[in-house]
Amino acid sequence: MLFAEGQQDNASIEAKISDADTTVDFAEVQWTDINSTTAATRIVLEAMGYDTTSKIVSVPIAFQAISTGDIDVFLGDWEPSMRSITRPLLEEGEIIDYKTNLTGAKYTLAVPRYVADAGVTSFKDLAEHGEKFNYRIYGIEPGNDGNILIQQMIDSNAFGLGDFELIESSEAGMLAEVQAVTKNDEWIIFLGWAPHPMNTVFDIEYLADGDDYFGPDFGAATVHTITRVGYAAENPNLGRFFKNLEFTLDMEGEIMKMIADGMTAMDAAEAWLAENPAILDSWLKGVKAVDGRDALPVVRESLNL
Repeated sequence: MLFAEGQQDNASIEAKISDADTTVDFAEVQWTDINSTTAATRIVLEAMGYDTTSKIVSVPIAFQAISTGDIDVFLGDWEPSMRSITRPLLEEGEIIDYKTNLTGAKYTLAVPRYVADAGVTSFKDLAEHGEKFNYRIYGIEPGNDGNILIQQMIDSNAFGLGDFELIESSEAGMLAEVQAVTKNDEWIIFLGWAPHPMNTVFDIEYLADGDDYFGPDFGAATVHTITRVGYAAENPNLGRFFKNLEFTLDMEGEIMKMIADGMTAMDAAEAWLAENPAILDSWLKGVKAVDGRDALPVVRESLNL
């Protein structure tokens, strides 16, 4: 976005940091892990002097908004599960897969531990016990990539799941159902992922043999930063920042736990940064604040670190 006539101070700042934009527009989906990483990123950017916005949208809308240039950045591209959505856009050059920001994640179907102990450890075991599951598989919000994969399995009768029904809800709604069912040791199949507090709140097991849908190694996943086309070239300082930006499973787990305990994502992320300021050394290497100073001391001063 260009600066309006008469904004000489901002124009001077623009020259110092060589960025066309001093506002960063994020897409965000209503998942606690993406809420956590987006909040932490926004806090640091705002401490650097940038303005930020974030729009809560569905996964398909997030990518569509980036492809049209309405959104700058999305920190939540889970691969390989989102590949059916991202591949056409990447092949057509409509979005940029800019950076892998998290490794060691997972995303696939899960069951309570007592269900696994009863013999359900694989996608191949589900149909045999359809009645105990009430022929239901619980997903999250409509349009989510995991829901799409579940529906594909049902439609193609993969693993004999043709009689099953996808129950769409939300992250919170699905986990409320898991909580209600597990109190009575009833059976349920649901989308599970890590990092997420569900892995400590509930005793769960991820199912094997879903490689063709969720990827190998029990849905092993990486999470990627997606930007609009040309974003890094137009904004080299921001491009450097997003190239540095990486998260860890422990970091996300700790922030998500604070959110689960009632904090807002922004408050939880700020609290985590206060306890873990060393991460800024790598995030801000070679990065400038909007006023042209080195970003690291500016952010530390702004956040009282």
